[in-house]
Amino acid sequence: MTAIDATVSRDSARGGSPAGGVRQALSDGLVVMTRNLKRVPRIPELAIFAILQSIMFVLLFAFVFGGAIPLPGGGSYREYLMPGIFAQTIGFAAATTAIGMTDDINKGIIDRFRSLPMARSAVLTGRTFADVVYNGGILIVLMLTGLVVGWTVNTGIVELLAGVGLLLLFAFAMSWIGVWIGLSVPTVEVAQQIGFTVLFPITFLSNVFVPTQTLPELLRPIAEWNPISVLTASLRELWGNPNPFAGQGLPAEQPILLTLIWVAIILAVFAPLGVRRYRSMSR
Repeated sequence: MTAIDATVSRDSARGGSPAGGVRQALSDGLVVMTRNLKRVPRIPELAIFAILQSIMFVLLFAFVFGGAIPLPGGGSYREYLMPGIFAQTIGFAAATTAIGMTDDINKGIIDRFRSLPMARSAVLTGRTFADVVYNGGILIVLMLTGLVVGWTVNTGIVELLAGVGLLLLFAFAMSWIGVWIGLSVPTVEVAQQIGFTVLFPITFLSNVFVPTQTLPELLRPIAEWNPISVLTASLRELWGNPNPFAGQGLPAEQPILLTLIWVAIILAVFAPLGVRRYRSMSR
């Protein structure tokens, strides 16, 4: 008797469906999450290069370009920069998820999961949960780097934790974009190219590196309503870092609320798209 047959027999003996129930789906999702996280120490280059890329942006803009970028109203550019680096790193969670999903498909792992007596949702939730944990680890390293170059939290521990929670919630939403992309493209190379081609303009057409006042007038509204911009502005507000804004309105006055709205929109659009794509592959 194979391992699959044995599992099916145990599920039948319990009188339950192998993929039924919220508890079963959650349990299976945690198993898949653990499996995905175990790949990190086995392939440490994934985390190392993600961290090095973000540290490179910190060093370039803090020490090379920072002196040439004045802040309206004054303040430390390094304190202004770091929340943007955190938001940019979390924004790239979509690319990480897309590459991982496509890699699993091409290696036949997704087909193997579909053949097991497990909740179908576990493959997707396990992937997104794992990437949230993975990005949380990268954030810790970046925050330590930020402290070294002069960034600090000027509020309190509650605001610090609120900002971290907002980052992880945004990472969860971005991971669902990655799920949909990863299930829709044929190769890892294509997933990587799509991820970076889309995400680089979004992160640079924002307030991550420069105040939106410095942008051409036509681009300012786009940059201010950009989800990366409002996430960055939320972190600066929560942590007491410099937070200049070019205009008035919701992005300037309620960035935290708008960030939560963006998270809800992303999840409402891309979670169903990802699930639908996964189900179509299962037929």
